[in-house]
Amino acid sequence: MKKIMLLTLLAKKGAGAGKVRVTVRSLAEELHSSPQSVLRLLDELEREGLIEKEVVGRKTHVCLTEEGLKFLEDVCNSISEAIYSGLILGEVVSGIGEGAYYVRQYAPLIREYLGFDPYPGTLNLRVIFPKVVFDALCDVRPIILPGFVRDGRTFGDVKAYRVFIDGIEGAIVIPSRTIHPPKIAEIVAPVNLREKLGLKDGSKVRVRVVK
Repeated sequence: MKKIMLLTLLAKKGAGAGKVRVTVRSLAEELHSSPQSVLRLLDELEREGLIEKEVVGRKTHVCLTEEGLKFLEDVCNSISEAIYSGLILGEVVSGIGEGAYYVRQYAPLIREYLGFDPYPGTLNLRVIFPKVVFDALCDVRPIILPGFVRDGRTFGDVKAYRVFIDGIEGAIVIPSRTIHPPKIAEIVAPVNLREKLGLKDGSKVRVRVVK
């Protein structure tokens, strides 16, 4: 972990583009470590071919090698796979009270495209992990509920993503025109999820996106 943190810190300082001057003391302060530990880490990174280091007097110049950049890229990819694995951790919050109306309007389409009769209401989650709801959905193809006109009013397309919440099927729905910020996930399901799972505002919920 310390090795990754030090490489990342050096990259932030521009060492990925070429040699930069650093001081062991400042690196130690930023890593909340001791200068001796940072010196050992720099020597270790150099032996592994992840950095090139030149010390002239009290001046230390460091740059990341091609192997060092590739190492950071591999770490980044591994973290991305974990973040974008289709897991959402959210906190139950209250909506603005319009969910039931819109679910009723789209109910025939939900039945046709998703295969269940929706409870007239949505479960709203404030996304805690990942950063925004779209991070968990980025590599999932949505099911499009097509827009329609009813009584002179236009209802736009809705993107639906199948999910499971504690074994209960449902779907995250994202209207083409939405007032919700990307931190909020709206979920429809065939049951009242609050009652079925004993949820209240502040309850933590794990949602698995079906890929």
